[in-house]
Amino acid sequence: MPHKPFKAVIPAAGLGTRFLPATKAMPKEMLPVVDKPAIQYVVEEATQAGISDILIIIGRNKNALSNHFDSVPELETNLEKKGDTDRLAKVQQSSDLADIHFVRQGEPKGLGHAVLRARSHVGDNPFAVLLGDDLIDDRDPLLTKMLEEHERTGAAIVALMEVDPAHIHMYGVASVEEGSEDGVVKVTGLVEKPKAEDAPSNLAIIGRYVLSPAVFDILERTEPGKGGEIQLTDALQELAADPDGPGVYGVVFRGRRYDTGDRVDYIKAIVQLAADREDLGPDLRPWFKEFAATL
Repeated sequence: MPHKPFKAVIPAAGLGTRFLPATKAMPKEMLPVVDKPAIQYVVEEATQAGISDILIIIGRNKNALSNHFDSVPELETNLEKKGDTDRLAKVQQSSDLADIHFVRQGEPKGLGHAVLRARSHVGDNPFAVLLGDDLIDDRDPLLTKMLEEHERTGAAIVALMEVDPAHIHMYGVASVEEGSEDGVVKVTGLVEKPKAEDAPSNLAIIGRYVLSPAVFDILERTEPGKGGEIQLTDALQELAADPDGPGVYGVVFRGRRYDTGDRVDYIKAIVQLAADREDLGPDLRPWFKEFAATL
């Protein structure tokens, strides 16, 4: 039988407290990265991997997210009358990216709980989970490789990246054994935000997962863990420990990733992406050099 199409789930219910007061009235996912909100990069990544059905998990005061992906006839008409075809195309692009749905998380009980809220929409389809804090450069595709690995193995697939041990306590961390394919490893265990001395490796889970709907049954019975929240990492640990199941594999990513969940890294992401743009880079790069020379 042909495989069922993948769906995508984007948890976006967080409060964004690290960016206050900017996020007092604006969802953190709507903060601009150059000239697009961060979440649009994530949606575009899913569509570029061939996923057209996307569910965004939102919290209260997140209506700006649904508004962004909705059409705005009055704005489009105004731009059309002015003959501003370039801006019109950009406005329409966000509305035409995919079939986008929204559901509220309700209580903020952690990533595992947010993923569980997608159960009705996902049904019995395999699905990708993409966190909006991690932007993956579209020149270094990751999700497509993860989808292929899921189809090949039937396993849960996580994205892994080597992280400085000084920062390892900020991530879920994997213990691994080498796989049969370059860049793919078998995950034998997972731990959420360990101390550096307790971390089983320097391979951290970054915000991309490909899962089968079997994970929902595990999440249903997963007790709150680190931080009093239902952790997706705990459910993945159960899958990794099951000797009769397909297990968990990791795709080790060595490309360009931009962490927009941290203020300094958010600024770095804007600088890096803007400098690489054909329409902005030629003016920005010489200025960056001049500015750096004054520091």
